[in-house]
Amino acid sequence: MKMMFPKFDKVGMPLLGLVATTLFVLEAKRQLRKRSRPKKERLLENGSVAAVALPALRLLLLPTMYAAAKWSEKHQVGLLRRMGLPRWTKHVVGFLLLDYSNYLWHVLLHRSTLLWRFHNVHHIDLDLDLSTAWRFHVGENLASVPYRSAAVALIGVPAPLLLAYEVLFEGCTAFHHSNLRLPYKLERRLCQLMVTPRMHGIHHSIVEKETNSNFSVIFSWWDRLHRTIRLNVPQEAVTIGVPSYRDPAEQTIKHLFLLPFEQLRPWQLPDGTVPEREEGPNKALLLP
Repeated sequence: MKMMFPKFDKVGMPLLGLVATTLFVLEAKRQLRKRSRPKKERLLENGSVAAVALPALRLLLLPTMYAAAKWSEKHQVGLLRRMGLPRWTKHVVGFLLLDYSNYLWHVLLHRSTLLWRFHNVHHIDLDLDLSTAWRFHVGENLASVPYRSAAVALIGVPAPLLLAYEVLFEGCTAFHHSNLRLPYKLERRLCQLMVTPRMHGIHHSIVEKETNSNFSVIFSWWDRLHRTIRLNVPQEAVTIGVPSYRDPAEQTIKHLFLLPFEQLRPWQLPDGTVPEREEGPNKALLLP
């Protein structure tokens, strides 16, 4: 299995580093949501989780997906090859289908009790910022390997396109998890095309129907297509996290790694109440 990807490591990774650095500086200057916990504590916790999870992406997921793309090419299988499209059209459609497959994977993470145990580590963060973009349990990253590799083979994605998509995938994940306050008019237009910080902030709400919305990664079209879009919640009304995990003392590195193996708690606050919110008039209208 091929492990070295010079363009990805020498071009893609530095670009992602530049994006992350820029977002880290900007979100500190233009804060979208007020923090509830000390920044240094969260950086240590989220960084520790990421330090174990990120190598799994680079050393296992990326090589396996690349191998799936090369296998599909060698055996001439996959949807794109059956469609007989011109090269440029094949790349556009392949990029869109890759993004759609990741929308479906995200939905599955929320629908499957087993997968949610691992994805919950990402969601119980009591704040949402750039560091949350890499706070994924290593078990979730490992579980994504067979799904995402199978999707690559079934679609018939060209291997170079896969690598380019992964750079944009990671860059967009960092962007929409950031705590960056964009000008409202700009973001309202931008979220017609792609996932933005305000849009994804709603996905991290303690209100369950809001958590189970806005699953898209790059393009926001998939949520519109499946009617899982929800934009009509003002950011000042969003409380980040999962209601049954509100104690900051539980946000320890050890607990984050062991969380998937504990009994799942019901979706309710410590006092037994279930967070709810009245429906706004238009789910597809982004509010400030």
